Amino acid sequence: MPFRKAYQSTPSGKKTTAQFDSINYPLKNHSQKLNKKKAILVGLGLASISAVSAAVGAFLAVAFSTASPLQQAQLSNEEQQVFSQTETVTAQNLNLPELNRPVNILVLGIKVISSDLEDEGSKYQKQDLGYHYLVNSFDGLSDSMLLLRFDPKQEKVSVLSIPRDTRVSIEGYGIRKINHANKHGGPALTASVASELLGGINIDRYVRVNVQGVEKLIDALGGVTVNVPKDMKYNDFSQHLYIDLKKGVQHLDGEKSMQFLRYRYDEYGDISRVQRQQMLMRSAVEQTLKPATVMKIPKLFSIIQSHLDTNLTVRELMALSNFASQIDRSDIKMMMLPGDFNSPSESVSYWLPDQQNINKLMTQHFNLPSEQNDEKIANHQDASVQGTLDISNPQMRISVQDSTDNQKVLQSALDTLREAGYTRVVASKNWQDPLAKTRIIAQSGDDEAAKEVRSILGAGEVIVESTGVLNSDITVQLGRDWKKQLQLSIESDFRPEELGSEANLSN
Repeated sequence: MPFRKAYQSTPSGKKTTAQFDSINYPLKNHSQKLNKKKAILVGLGLASISAVSAAVGAFLAVAFSTASPLQQAQLSNEEQQVFSQTETVTAQNLNLPELNRPVNILVLGIKVISSDLEDEGSKYQKQDLGYHYLVNSFDGLSDSMLLLRFDPKQEKVSVLSIPRDTRVSIEGYGIRKINHANKHGGPALTASVASELLGGINIDRYVRVNVQGVEKLIDALGGVTVNVPKDMKYNDFSQHLYIDLKKGVQHLDGEKSMQFLRYRYDEYGDISRVQRQQMLMRSAVEQTLKPATVMKIPKLFSIIQSHLDTNLTVRELMALSNFASQIDRSDIKMMMLPGDFNSPSESVSYWLPDQQNINKLMTQHFNLPSEQNDEKIANHQDASVQGTLDISNPQMRISVQDSTDNQKVLQSALDTLREAGYTRVVASKNWQDPLAKTRIIAQSGDDEAAKEVRSILGAGEVIVESTGVLNSDITVQLGRDWKKQLQLSIESDFRPEELGSEANLSN
């Protein structure tokens, strides 16, 4: 019969070892419960470690293979030469690969429906389902287009959204919207057209992702939280597209996220959709960089393999992910291609590129050489170092939105900016989501100008993205910090004698 040793106290207070029959041991039930709990915790811990190890192991196994499982397009030698052939990553032993230079990546979101496919020569078998259904293909129009720059030297990520309606000249096809380039010549032709549009910038890699994959990726991430700017309702029975979203901050699954992205029936059409893309992208990045995402790597990679076409290697993807995970939110810059709408009287709607402002933006964020712009930026930085508040561009368009629902708060910001010398400061429609911290949005991508505005206001955070007022250079969204600062300023300027005789009597 098994025995268990225990300690018992003697009259002298010393502990001696006594033997108890384990069957009659009074703490047996309690001990068994503790052991069970420990076993469960150990089991869960081991299971977690195993899951993470399996996830990372599976990813590394693909990463260090010589095959490239991610590229689905067959590019000719001439098409391959459009993209950089130089090495982008450094990997030593078993360490994670790291970027060894800045990398420019063209990202295309492809939406293909069954009616887009040609009857002859299509590798996709048509089905008569009574409506135009989505197809997992890369051979259609690009529904969205982004140029991403991962810059390990400056430790920032720059994202440029290129509206699908941007007017360009496509070799062999004449004047077209830029979203036609992929349909006519795939990623190589699209990269060539985009490079010419953006001042000759080098494009290192491309990524094409089908919209069905975006929906599945968002579901795999557990959804994203965004601020829906207004009620969105639209039905397209020909595509079985049903959009029904309510205004306000909410957590969207993959299907709802696609509704958020595909809705176009508002004041600015495709441009508003670009703004929503940036809102969702920022939320998705923050969700992706959470530690729990490592557990989802196998599922995410499976989705990527079936819905993505890219000439990035898995090593490069790992290096990009590793770099992005270490970037602060403020170092992710999101911009939109400078331009304007063409005349409504024209038969085709275009986004007309503003080449001068495109060159400025590309110089500042994508390292496009330009002596004139480099000198301007350097002079502006020198002024910032010296602590001067002399404004560099009095004609800059500044829109101010209030989120505090207080007219005095709004007017005080307008007065402050106008007194500083800005001549084109206007109040815009209030921001619907109350903000704790003022947001100074570099709508046109000029973060130095946004920093200048912040130095004048003395509050807020600078954000480079295109989610502000469309026709502004800088959008200021006032938060509670500006309201608090205003109250403190009023209190510090308070003089009892200004209240008259009552104040004097109280003294």
